[in-house]
Amino acid sequence: MGNSEQILLKLSELFGREVSISEKRGVGGGCINQTSVLVLDRGERVFLKENSDRFRDMFKAEFLGLQAMATEAGPHVPKPYAYGEADGGQFLLLEYVDEGRRSVDFSQDFGRRLALMHSQKRSREFGFESDNYIGASPQVNTWEESWPGFFARHRLGYQLELARRNGRASARWARPLERIIERIGDYLTEPDHASILHGDLWGGNYMVGTDGHAVLIDPAVYYGDRETDLAMTELFGGFGSAFYSAYHEVLPIDPGYRERKDLYNLYHLLNHLNLFGGSYAGSVASIVARYQ
Repeated sequence: MGNSEQILLKLSELFGREVSISEKRGVGGGCINQTSVLVLDRGERVFLKENSDRFRDMFKAEFLGLQAMATEAGPHVPKPYAYGEADGGQFLLLEYVDEGRRSVDFSQDFGRRLALMHSQKRSREFGFESDNYIGASPQVNTWEESWPGFFARHRLGYQLELARRNGRASARWARPLERIIERIGDYLTEPDHASILHGDLWGGNYMVGTDGHAVLIDPAVYYGDRETDLAMTELFGGFGSAFYSAYHEVLPIDPGYRERKDLYNLYHLLNHLNLFGGSYAGSVASIVARYQ
């Protein structure tokens, strides 16, 4: 998109003066978006995400999600500055966060702060004020009073229909999954409150800040059962026992979580199947078979 007028206008509003961009340095790590560090004329640094208009309102949704997830007690999240449209695409301006080295208590602090974020009671319903994205897939966040109903319709049910439209649903597991969705109340319970969730919490969606502690990035935010965030930390691993011990000291986990964990991760595996193809089909089929 270059140094578009729209981006410069937002930056000028942000800093309260007319600004220019001295340097635009591309950074890696994104598979959907173009990401850059902007160095301004007075040395300020701002993180820029850019995308085509293919993913409608993606950055507006991320902006709202980061705002909702930012709490004093929880893990740090980059401050969202502005979003907009430019040169036929869209952009998001964020606080630039320098990377650091893990502190000695990194895992303990991360677990405790995530639990404190989850402990807040700010919504009586499940969902979010806007739909957003989980990777490149749309994520429906229509408000629901029932958590099992929300998860059945807007998580498992939506991904199942997406798999059918993509030609990736197999008779081996699609109909059994329908039966699981129909009987979702046999598997899931109502949590004591709706927690603000990162929504896509795997090892690639946090970084280490200069203070040595975790910074949450690239969220798919909504209000739901906190167990879903915990389940995803276990899907691909890498969080460690100290993280979970510290989390459970603040928010003890219900023993039934172990029985629900794989069902929550089925949502992410279905999404990976829809995004990346058949290599995830075996994992999907295995989990569906377990809950039949």
